[in-house]
Amino acid sequence: MDNNRQFLPVAPLRDSPVFPRTETVLVFGRNKSVNALRAAWDKDKLIFVVLQKNGSKTDPLPDDLYNFGTICQIKHIFQTEGEISALVSGLVRAKVENYQILDNFTVAEVSEVPDILTDDNEANALSSHILNDLQNTIRLGKPFDFLVLMKIMAGVPPLDLSNQIIPLLDLKPEDKQVLLEESNLNTRLVKIIEQLGKEIKILELKQKIDISAQTKMDKTIRESILRERKKAIEEELGEADEGNKDIKELKSKAAKAELPSEVKEKVDKEIQRLSQMSPMNPEHGYVRTYLDWVISMPWGIASPNNTDITAAENILNNDHYGLEKVKERIVEYLAVLKLKHGLENKTPIPTILCFVGPPGVGKTSIGKSIAKALGRKFVRMSLGGIRDEAEIRGHRRTYVGALPGRIIQGIKQIGTRNPVFMLDEIDKIGADFRGDPSAALLEALDPEQNSSFSDHYLEVPFDLSEVIFIATANLTDTIPPALLDRMEIIDFPGYTAEEKFHIGKKYLAPKQLEVNGLKSDQAKISDSALKTIISRYTYEAGVRNLEREIARIYRKIAKKIAQKKLSKKAAIGPSGLRRYLGPFRFTSTIAERQDEAGLATGLFWSQAGGGIILVEVATMPGKGSLSVTGRLGDVMQESARAAMSYVRSHWKQLGLEEKFFQKIDIHIHVPEGARPKDGPSAGIAITTALASALTKIPVNRYVGMTGEVTLRGRVLEIGGVKEKVIGAHIAGIKTIILPKENKKDLEDIPKHIQKGLQFKFANHMDEVLDIALVKGEVKK
Repeated sequence: MDNNRQFLPVAPLRDSPVFPRTETVLVFGRNKSVNALRAAWDKDKLIFVVLQKNGSKTDPLPDDLYNFGTICQIKHIFQTEGEISALVSGLVRAKVENYQILDNFTVAEVSEVPDILTDDNEANALSSHILNDLQNTIRLGKPFDFLVLMKIMAGVPPLDLSNQIIPLLDLKPEDKQVLLEESNLNTRLVKIIEQLGKEIKILELKQKIDISAQTKMDKTIRESILRERKKAIEEELGEADEGNKDIKELKSKAAKAELPSEVKEKVDKEIQRLSQMSPMNPEHGYVRTYLDWVISMPWGIASPNNTDITAAENILNNDHYGLEKVKERIVEYLAVLKLKHGLENKTPIPTILCFVGPPGVGKTSIGKSIAKALGRKFVRMSLGGIRDEAEIRGHRRTYVGALPGRIIQGIKQIGTRNPVFMLDEIDKIGADFRGDPSAALLEALDPEQNSSFSDHYLEVPFDLSEVIFIATANLTDTIPPALLDRMEIIDFPGYTAEEKFHIGKKYLAPKQLEVNGLKSDQAKISDSALKTIISRYTYEAGVRNLEREIARIYRKIAKKIAQKKLSKKAAIGPSGLRRYLGPFRFTSTIAERQDEAGLATGLFWSQAGGGIILVEVATMPGKGSLSVTGRLGDVMQESARAAMSYVRSHWKQLGLEEKFFQKIDIHIHVPEGARPKDGPSAGIAITTALASALTKIPVNRYVGMTGEVTLRGRVLEIGGVKEKVIGAHIAGIKTIILPKENKKDLEDIPKHIQKGLQFKFANHMDEVLDIALVKGEVKK
């Protein structure tokens, strides 16, 4: 073959270039490659093999091919299904002058590129160095094709050595292409030596790691064998238990734990199983952890019960202001516990208490006071967001990382079998595909069942009958009915402004003084300032925000003292609050300034307390339509329609025309439209405002009313009387109309508030209108 240019079919390769003086089998499956191979076979069996620049499986374009490759001779062709394999022999390196795309394959005009040998002696020396490095890689475990290796080691010229060894190197296809394009033989040999040096370092490091890992494994196996031999010797001598310190320690703890007979039998069985188990067994750790949990449970440890009811009552009164009915019920509960504790036969806790009320009214702190009064330990568990039943009952021991449920965890942590156990946020417990936690709580909270509570992890019953469970919730609506049935609900109604004042003065202010590093002679909030904070900076049923505002004031004072900007006692009055807390955040709704027709004052209840709402009615020429606005709920909208029906059915009594509604449109609106409102207790206020608008008789602005109304005009009983009355009192209302059946609720209203109000009780809407309308009676 001469050095003239030739036109040869092109066979692109994806994996590695072919080098001269080497033989290899190539597999072709792409259409153009197969066509090029067949064309070369049919002509002179010469083909140009070149590496493509990307790994695409489609036929590459000339731009995707390198301009340097190898002219090969096809020795044999093997036809397989969908592919052609060919044995080719590399002849010479060649450079592409240009590519031409034919219909079925690509042709390249190529010219041969001879190898350049600058120094024979240097080439021989480099070849010798390569053979030494090659022997080192073989010694370190690098795999080679045996026939190729024998051929190289038998001795070949430097040129053949370079071409035959490059395919054996751990190089990327593009790096091998660089070596193929290197014309200077000596330079090529130097690059081969550099690559072999890198591979030798990697192989040495790998061998070092393998030896280290093998040494550790041998040591572990040796220790395991020695342990087994030691165990066998101890068993022969009868000293197996004495030789195992862990087993002796577990047996000693189990003997001191006062385990019930059923639990002791289970523990002994597990200890025996552990003693026969190899420490290398993965289950060894699980069994050991299980035994630690069971033995550490307070099976026989109980806190003494303080049965002094008078002392308990004093603790509750000292720790909490107000909540008289709540404290009275708790003292009754403790009295029952005292009597039952004196009985010889073991009887369960009489009932499970559930404190229901808005946030910040003292539900959790009351639970702590109960524990303090009884002399028992207190443990708290939050149920908010729990959706996995295993959180209550525990995981099966078969699971990796299994643990007991949170009830058992809490009792173990507190170290006594009869603590006061508070289940916070029981109304926020959930359920999903992992089970229903509320169902698991049924057994724990049922006094008839919890004497043998079964935790999935412990696998032995634990007696919860002496535990005093107290649940807390914001609402009862979301508590599952079956769970609610096992508890006695105690309502926390929220604090009046007067109660908040005393709590802030007696408890919160002194507490925040200490928390913020102040002394009583450095800062003081006046009584009038504290009342202003309650009315104008907070809007809540509890006292959490009140405490935050007090803390905010004291922090600012502490900052001034630390910066030496305050040298005398800081006395905060109402006028100084703006400097510490900013402008007022809430404005109290007050009674209207004058009597107006179509405007009545209703009373509302919310978790943040009570207050007044204004009901406005406007009439205009129209066709009898009724519009209701103010973001009212379904029940309140129904009250508006019922009020309309009552007025239409009593048109004669109200002095209206028979078909008055056909000539006008009526619009009922309740201000503060951004706040949702609902409930039936606004019925009489809506009816009064509607009757006033139609008769043009004003409503007394100092009269507030609450009650549900029927189509016949009956006034029905409602709830939340205490909060509504207190809110009306703050707003300046002087007369309050209540359903007659709510007269009993006056007992809950503080005496000092009752003194400033006049209460009117009504059975029918006629009585309401007689009281509320300014003229005293409706026009006939």
